[in-house]
Amino acid sequence: MKYIRLGDLLVNSGTISQQQLDEALALQEGSGERLGAVLQKHGFITEKQLIDTLMSQLGVEFIDLNAYSIPPEMAQILPKNIAKKYMVVPVRATRTDLHLAMADPLNFVAVEEVQSVTRRRVIPLIATASAAERAVQNLYSNQGAMRAIEDMQRDLLGSQYGTAAGAVAGAQSVAVDSDEADAAPAIRLVNSVIDRACTEGASDIHMEPGEEGMTIRMRIDGALRSIITVPRELQTSVISRMKIMARMDIAQKHIPQDGRTNVTVRQETMDLRISTLPTIHGEKVVVRLLRKTPELASLEGIGLMGENLERFCRLVDNTTEGVILMVGPTGSGKTSTLYAMIDRLKSEEVNLVSLEDPVEYHIGGVCQVQINEKTGLTFASVLRSVLRQDPDIIAVGEIRDGETAEIAMRAAMTGHLVLSTVHTNSAASSIDRLLDIGVEPYLIAGAVKGIISQRLVRRVCPHCRKEYVPSPEEAALMGFPPGEYRFYKGTGCGECFNTGYRGRTGAFEILNVTPRVRQAIHARSLKGLEEAMEAASFQPIMENCRRLVLEGVTTVEEVHRVLGSFS
Repeated sequence: MKYIRLGDLLVNSGTISQQQLDEALALQEGSGERLGAVLQKHGFITEKQLIDTLMSQLGVEFIDLNAYSIPPEMAQILPKNIAKKYMVVPVRATRTDLHLAMADPLNFVAVEEVQSVTRRRVIPLIATASAAERAVQNLYSNQGAMRAIEDMQRDLLGSQYGTAAGAVAGAQSVAVDSDEADAAPAIRLVNSVIDRACTEGASDIHMEPGEEGMTIRMRIDGALRSIITVPRELQTSVISRMKIMARMDIAQKHIPQDGRTNVTVRQETMDLRISTLPTIHGEKVVVRLLRKTPELASLEGIGLMGENLERFCRLVDNTTEGVILMVGPTGSGKTSTLYAMIDRLKSEEVNLVSLEDPVEYHIGGVCQVQINEKTGLTFASVLRSVLRQDPDIIAVGEIRDGETAEIAMRAAMTGHLVLSTVHTNSAASSIDRLLDIGVEPYLIAGAVKGIISQRLVRRVCPHCRKEYVPSPEEAALMGFPPGEYRFYKGTGCGECFNTGYRGRTGAFEILNVTPRVRQAIHARSLKGLEEAMEAASFQPIMENCRRLVLEGVTTVEEVHRVLGSFS
């Protein structure tokens, strides 16, 4: 390929002007970024414009890595460190040529280094930056896992593995992405699995023993996906490694155990909560991945938009005392909303204390308390102590019992703002839940100021999103009047595991406790509560879901899966 500067190519093709190029070069100076990345970052061009220009001007072929299956043996041709350094991925090879997918085919330094290492002529292919990064992570994490399994089987035959696994018994923090060449095979396998989970954005890792072997699955966007199968004879070694990381008793295999550890994945520190459960085929391990210092989701990022966003902001910004509840089933995003609320309310002028089990995210400026029921540090006992710490705002991770609920309600009625979560299915049913655990109606009516109920629905994958005209029956199921509509669904691609979905967003219903609602709660009148909610212009969560379907954010099938019915 002829050496040419990207800026000149883009100007000559008319994609950008000389003035825009000069501005981009000034912005690039000292940043260490490639020119293409700077141009996209500052809005001079889109990634599609860049790809189209390179294809037309250089004749470089585009490859959709999301739909392309890269042979595992490609990882043997190009070393992992070079692939990660330049974010390039080999996709096919002959004895003399290597087809190399890369976001910047004009990165001649990368091309020359790959040619030098592989001793093959490089034929650049252009790919999107996100697809190239994901392909590199998946190719080499799979390679690391398979190689580790092979080494474990070889060591097992030589009776060497047990010693290698025990050598790290004192470890408390693990660097997943460090140089692993000399590490024991079980360590490398576990590290590869954790690295893959981070790449896919998984929330949990499930290691499930069976008759044929141990299946490793990951919860991605709320659904479990099979990743790899570990031979049955090696599952004990992998489980022992996990238990050593969490400082569990590896000799005790017949009772459930819980532990935690810290890992570093690509310079990001994470907490792992590890739980074991004895089954008929061996111990099952579930790992929850918690990022210590993530970017807290914005209100728009968690799905609050339009009228719901206005209702939320009015409720949070205008409530100085009382209880605000986030409600929903397990895995509905309540904690993310609670953290977004805490982030909005924290300031130098207020003393904000949170009680959590566990502390999932670390937030500067907030006093976070880790609940530990084994030592008597329960929500109720800590809440009593916090009330003597001159708090302005108290965030209670979860109301689990009547004692905690009553203390929280009484604290709210004495001038504190209390934020908390409850496991219920809707805003209205949260009132029944509080009554059921023994909270007096007058306390609920006097303390609760607002209830936010939510669910998480999967987003239509942007890479395979297609428009279609729904049948009249499908539109009627969602409660739409007769008419012409345009819905969207994903056809399935490599980016979304062929599910048609990638990522999730929230669907909400927000109940402001008006005087009439308060009166109905005090009177324990279900009919009166329903009438009061209607008078308060309460919009049930289904209304939010209809808007998401009309806007092409999610699908009818996903709404049905999450809500269970269209009533």
